[in-house]
Amino acid sequence: MPLNVRPIAISIAVIFFFIAAVAGAVSGLVPCICCKRAVAGALFGYVLGTFAVKIINAILINVIVTRQINQQKENNSEGRG
Repeated sequence: MPLNVRPIAISIAVIFFFIAAVAGAVSGLVPCICCKRAVAGALFGYVLGTFAVKIINAILINVIVTRQINQQKENNSEGRG
């Protein structure tokens, strides 16, 4: 069963937003700059999360399809023998 891409990507984006905001605040940047960097970090996290979940979905679907094909081959070979 494939994972839902959007909720996971949004969660990753929120985490990236707060990490970037805290890092900017700790380093003493102006709040406007912190906000811009945090939004850029959130966008980066969203894109990264989207690609990561899509790759994981592709791997999971490939495993499921391969397992089903192998199971059908075993069932066909047992029926003939």
